[in-house]
Amino acid sequence: MREYLVVFLVAGTVTFLLTVVAREIALRTGAVSAVRDRDVHAEPIPYLGGLAMLGGLVAAYLVARELPFLSSPNGGSFTFPDARAVVVAGALICGVGVLDDIFDLDALTKFGGQVLAVGLLVYSGVQFRFFFTPGDQQFALDSSQGAILTAVIVIATVNAVNFVDGLDGLAAGVVGIAALAFFLYCYQLSAANGVTRATTGALLSAALAGVCAGFLVHNFHPARLFMGDSGSMLIGLVLSATAITVTTQFSAEDIAVGQDGARASFLPMLLPVALPILILIVPFADLVLAVVRRTRAGRSPFAADKQHLHHRLLEIGHSHRRAVMIMWAWAGLIAFSTVFASLRTGPVVWGVIGAGFTVTVLLTFVLPILHRPRILTDETL
Repeated sequence: MREYLVVFLVAGTVTFLLTVVAREIALRTGAVSAVRDRDVHAEPIPYLGGLAMLGGLVAAYLVARELPFLSSPNGGSFTFPDARAVVVAGALICGVGVLDDIFDLDALTKFGGQVLAVGLLVYSGVQFRFFFTPGDQQFALDSSQGAILTAVIVIATVNAVNFVDGLDGLAAGVVGIAALAFFLYCYQLSAANGVTRATTGALLSAALAGVCAGFLVHNFHPARLFMGDSGSMLIGLVLSATAITVTTQFSAEDIAVGQDGARASFLPMLLPVALPILILIVPFADLVLAVVRRTRAGRSPFAADKQHLHHRLLEIGHSHRRAVMIMWAWAGLIAFSTVFASLRTGPVVWGVIGAGFTVTVLLTFVLPILHRPRILTDETL
């Protein structure tokens, strides 16, 4: 656990320091967001935060290679090949995002870059190999099926994170929470099954959580730097690829036991496939609603508007910061409830989840009535 904490701190510190450099590069290259009607910021903000996030991820990976536990024969021989592939694929998709932040690429070109990054993952062996069906039956995937499922999950996650990146600190916070939840899942599942805790999933999720934490210092409202597509596509790819590595490092039998020695249920067996979707259910729902809304209005599904979920939170009376924290709360509820329910069973589990759901609903809909900010864009809570 201590070495994972080191990975987290290195990723966060390097990202925090490199953000200043990324901001200067953005200003010099003209990668600055213009103020548009759908935006909530009132002045131009530099992009290219993804460069700092990539630097933090690479630094965490390089430091992890030197840590005794993670680099031991029992751990490192499994951990680092997959982690290296994810970092390289992340660098590729971040590069595409940098070009988009500077030159504003068209949607088809960006999609091509995403496909190339997924192809690199698949070529390196990071792809789904199995998942479970109800009744404890394993469904093995051949290389083509695994590649297609991997592409669907990764590309969907990348674009969902891109969609949710509409308020200061929103995307970094949601993905950071997701990474922490998945770290808990990887670490506890490894411990329960008696297999090595030096896992690719735990390493990458710890690094990703640190990257998001370091970037949030500069990105929380009022933001001094945006992550841009270079950052949103990077963290979306790393999050989804992290979940996929569970099925590349272990066999089905290695992760068949839940907490307290009980046989794992259908939910945790399916979790490597479902977790990116479950954690990002809010932005995924926002993405689907946006496509339906725009096509019904006769517009392109890629045409931007100001009717996303975070815009509606502002409309019902939340301040900028509070709207972000409400969406963090929903992301945390879904992420940690999913992991908690996958590792444990019993009425206490569902009682805790139910209580969390009730509190989150009250914060979402009752808090604006009890405490409405004088100005919706006020920086105070």
